[in-house]
Amino acid sequence: MRAHDLKWNTADNPAVAYGSIASHSRLRPLVIAAIAMTTWHAAQAANLEPRTIGQITYLCGGVGQDEQQAMRAKAGNFDRGLLFTQGPRGKYLAGVDVTLSRNDEEVASFKADGPRCFITGPDSTYQVTATYNGVQRRTTLARGQRNVHLRW
Repeated sequence: MRAHDLKWNTADNPAVAYGSIASHSRLRPLVIAAIAMTTWHAAQAANLEPRTIGQITYLCGGVGQDEQQAMRAKAGNFDRGLLFTQGPRGKYLAGVDVTLSRNDEEVASFKADGPRCFITGPDSTYQVTATYNGVQRRTTLARGQRNVHLRW
């Protein structure tokens, strides 16, 4: 007897009667991939840690809901913030090159891992140069400015 000759009794196996994912072998890889991505994003959010360059400490992220929640939980440790978006609908950007300067001297330079960066450092106003796909945006960032928005 071959496998395709078998008759399924759906009364004995209700999962087959309702077309469960287990009964559809083509969907299994997609389900496994979805679970893996969810787990990976949660792990990334849990590992979201501030970095320090000289006297500047920063935390960038906010890709996905888990990271956004982790960022909100740590926001109180920072006194400045940047948000990077693109286009008229405000699509979040990651991979923005950021340079912070004070009195025309560079104090930190980093690549933003997500659309939002929280920053803390000595009390001063910083000049921000942010570059995405070769296009620069400039602004200033002072203590208490937590939502300075740069758009491309």
